[in-house]
Amino acid sequence: MKIAIFQHVSSEPAGYFETIFTERRIPYEYIWPDKTGELPVTTATHFMFMGGPMSVNDEKELPYLKEEKALIRDVVRQGRPVLGICLGAQLIASAFGARVYPYIQETGWHRLMREPKVDGIFSTFPVQFHVFQLHGETFDLPAGAQLLCTGAAVKNQAFSYKTALGLQFHLELTDTIIREWTKDIDPTAREKILKETPGYIADSNRLCRQIAEAFIAQ
Repeated sequence: MKIAIFQHVSSEPAGYFETIFTERRIPYEYIWPDKTGELPVTTATHFMFMGGPMSVNDEKELPYLKEEKALIRDVVRQGRPVLGICLGAQLIASAFGARVYPYIQETGWHRLMREPKVDGIFSTFPVQFHVFQLHGETFDLPAGAQLLCTGAAVKNQAFSYKTALGLQFHLELTDTIIREWTKDIDPTAREKILKETPGYIADSNRLCRQIAEAFIAQ
């Protein structure tokens, strides 16, 4: 087993997922398409696509996005696991023909609801739970995808499609990453986020571990 982590900007690493992979002694490698402009050959068995400030629609400016979508289609057809976080979830949706488009900006901790008829890993999630959000675009679901959880303002928050799982939200966050991400936002908004973080971060880490274990087990 080997995990390939596609990191689109230096400020958005795999975070708490790294901790879990290291604990499990599972090898992983980072791939930085924004630095090389292309996707290298990898021997990975599992594929993670992290977030970033770009849009999945920026294929002309960032041609590697088109390559990532093609890779996602290929590895899903091969039955390999794919996990997408924020931009990564939007890449999965776009790769399989769904629309990704500007929508409500969500920043900070937001409550989500688990869909009532979900099975598999999300069936063990709480009926309601809080996650960290940082995005201004949303996506439609690919044909044949299953919606797993929803938000009040932005409906499509998590979905599965064959061997791919897309999460609009950020379970990889640590306290350090949150402080880094919020250092330049409105001080009042930052104060609210930092005040709420101790109440939500432990549950977020627990949910991250559930997702990571399910991803590894595929």
